Amino acid sequence: MRDLTRREFLEKSLKTGGALGIAASGFSGQKSEAAETVMRATDGASELAITLRINGKDHQLRIDPRTTLLDCIRETVALTGTKKGCDHGQCGACTVHVNGRRVNSCLSLAVMHDGAEITTIEGLGTPDRLHPMQAAFVARDGYQCGYCTSGQIMSAVALLKEPCGPDDTAVKELMSGNICRCGAYANIVAAIQQVRKSA
Repeated sequence: MRDLTRREFLEKSLKTGGALGIAASGFSGQKSEAAETVMRATDGASELAITLRINGKDHQLRIDPRTTLLDCIRETVALTGTKKGCDHGQCGACTVHVNGRRVNSCLSLAVMHDGAEITTIEGLGTPDRLHPMQAAFVARDGYQCGYCTSGQIMSAVALLKEPCGPDDTAVKELMSGNICRCGAYANIVAAIQQVRKSA
């Protein structure tokens, strides 16, 4: 008997799995509970009504339950200051505040935050009245290409309310979840320390 190719193995596995699913449903012609769940999750009628309070404004939304908070903020609410970097929670570009705590919005489902208080970079300050951290990033050149900057600033603002030692090493540790591909780390730390010392 010859060995199966990878393609043949996968095809046979899928056919066998499908047959087992039918058997598990009792040959009654009814879909299994798992199949029903999948159908509901992929059916447009399964959208959920939620309210997201973003930057002090309520947004009444109907969304697919699989929508991440990041995609909801960017695509549905059209606040594009929050960036999609890695989409795996590794770069920090998507950092927002949820009830005052920093969150990687790419790793969080929007439906988990129904009624929560969410702050994005747009909610920190305006061009006329910058948040002190935004002003410090400008003064200290805490950015280069700028792609990671909104996430860096959101993490830095959250850091102000977190237990953190006074030295640069402690700041670097608490900011380690935010990556700057341009390597502006020294200036980012300097900006944060400027705000901490003036607070």
